[in-house]
Amino acid sequence: EVELQTDGNRSGHLQNGELGELFGPEVNEEIVRIIAAQLAEIGDQFDKEIKARVVNDLVQHFLNENLSGEEITRRMSEAVEGLAQAIPSDMEREKALLVLAMVLTKKIANTMPSLLQRVFRTTVNYINQQLHSYIVRMVSAVRQ
Repeated sequence: EVELQTDGNRSGHLQNGELGELFGPEVNEEIVRIIAAQLAEIGDQFDKEIKARVVNDLVQHFLNENLSGEEITRRMSEAVEGLAQAIPSDMEREKALLVLAMVLTKKIANTMPSLLQRVFRTTVNYINQQLHSYIVRMVSAVRQ
């Protein structure tokens, strides 16, 4: 049984060892909460910086059903990379890319809710392809 929140997300508690499946059994839920809080704070800052044009351009790509999953992921990657040009030089590039991808996902889904499943799947693919090792390093650093 999964409890849904009013915004459609699952409850904040991971079920049946899901966290262990992602990062191994030695990672606890509190570590993930710490990382999530840090990323959310950065995301709130980035949210104000992302122009509607970037979001609307991505929405148009997601609406184009002729584009393959790889092409959509490439377009998402290009948008994230373009936005990353304006990140502060004192911020880790990978952290900025991760947060930008998540904020773009939120903004696209808020603009066109019917795209939620496709944009979420694309963002997960992008993160898995581009940032997986960074996430593992980030979790390991907090654990120590």
